[in-house]
Amino acid sequence: MNKIFGKPLQLLIALVLVVSLLAGCATEQPKKTEKTEAAQDKEKAENKETEAEKAEKKEEAEPEKKADKTDKEENVELYFLHKWPNPEYIGYFQDVVDKYMEEHPNIKINMEAAGDEPIKDKLKIVMGSDKQPDVFFSWSGEFAKNYIRSGNALDLTPYMDADSEWKDGFMQAGLEPFTYEGKNYGVPYRINGKFFVYNKELFEKSGVKAPETWKEFMETCEKLKADGVDPIGLGNIYPWAACHYITGLNQKCVPQEVREKDYLASSGEYTDEGYIRALNYFKELNDKGYFQAGVNSTEHNMSLEMFYGGKVGMVYIELEEFADVEEKMPGNWGFFDMPAIEGEPGNQNFLTGAPDGFMVSAKSKHPDEAVDFLKFLTNKENSIDMVNALGWPSPVIGAVTTDNSIQGLVDGLDAVAQAEGMALWLDTDIDIRISDVYLPALQELLNGDKTAEEVMQEVQEIAKTVREESSK
Repeated sequence: MNKIFGKPLQLLIALVLVVSLLAGCATEQPKKTEKTEAAQDKEKAENKETEAEKAEKKEEAEPEKKADKTDKEENVELYFLHKWPNPEYIGYFQDVVDKYMEEHPNIKINMEAAGDEPIKDKLKIVMGSDKQPDVFFSWSGEFAKNYIRSGNALDLTPYMDADSEWKDGFMQAGLEPFTYEGKNYGVPYRINGKFFVYNKELFEKSGVKAPETWKEFMETCEKLKADGVDPIGLGNIYPWAACHYITGLNQKCVPQEVREKDYLASSGEYTDEGYIRALNYFKELNDKGYFQAGVNSTEHNMSLEMFYGGKVGMVYIELEEFADVEEKMPGNWGFFDMPAIEGEPGNQNFLTGAPDGFMVSAKSKHPDEAVDFLKFLTNKENSIDMVNALGWPSPVIGAVTTDNSIQGLVDGLDAVAQAEGMALWLDTDIDIRISDVYLPALQELLNGDKTAEEVMQEVQEIAKTVREESSK
């Protein structure tokens, strides 16, 4: 029996065992799945912690990056060159620079100042070197255009377009003289007009009033002279003073389109007879004794002291000087434009004057920082402070008001705004090679060493040289 059933029984037992094993495997499978999902959840949690740790590490590293950037910015140095070294002015500029550096500890500004005439020589040297100032003073007109055409002035148009509040904050009369071919290359800091300022008490004693025509002006001078008063104080040891007279007289005596053409280096001829008449109008003031004696050996400040002391009846000064006049002669002064000259073909409604301001070197290693400092220097808050501290006329809209300025300054700035146009300072509106001949010749004219015709002959000769060189 064992022989018959032994082998089949073994097969049956084996089959039962296999089925049992398969059943066991089937019942254990869900346990294996549950374990896998738990592992996945754990893995996801671990991954989330890893991402969080990464983010935390990145956040911790960010200050280090910022610190690195700060360290680099601390090395930024700007060279700032302006033209007001006088003690009464330099302190204000130092305060503004210190304030900016306090707000921008990563930037160091090295400031330098040179006076009205010396800065012209200073700029000739530094702008031809590899040590150009990042921010530098410039007159408007041809003076500024020299730097633009030579590629030394940074185009500020993109900065102004990106900050319309900054651009729209300036009077158009201040911005326009710094434009070239539709682009902005400079920012006005002051805007100046030239006026005759007179002593009211002396005028009343002589029975005269502010003249409106050149004929009346000459009659006024004659009456003052007859009463023992030198009519006009002129300090022409530096010939920019005489140049300002010729600026206005050229404007009145030469047709506008002729003068504009002549003032371009590429087309200047200076052959119009109006230039000679302008010189003779000026010379006549000296020949008739309407200026004090020794004008070419007198400094401008000395002529002002003569005026304050009642020694002269008038001075021809800039709007920025009005505050000093009010301080020295409170209420005892008035002003008028250079009078119109009857019969002369030039535009009689222009006012002599111009804005001056600042430009940024196109070779600056830090143009963004330089422009940022320029924005700071000319923002409304600092412009108001400048008016308060120095009494200068600002081209920033709303900076000059009766709250922070004398009435005379407000009235003078209104006269600038109402003028049909501005006759820019001659020495900054023509090629510097021509002005280097023109201005010294004005001293020789007053000394009697040259006639008006001889002066203009020299101007025509140098203008021809400049014209020919410009066409090459």
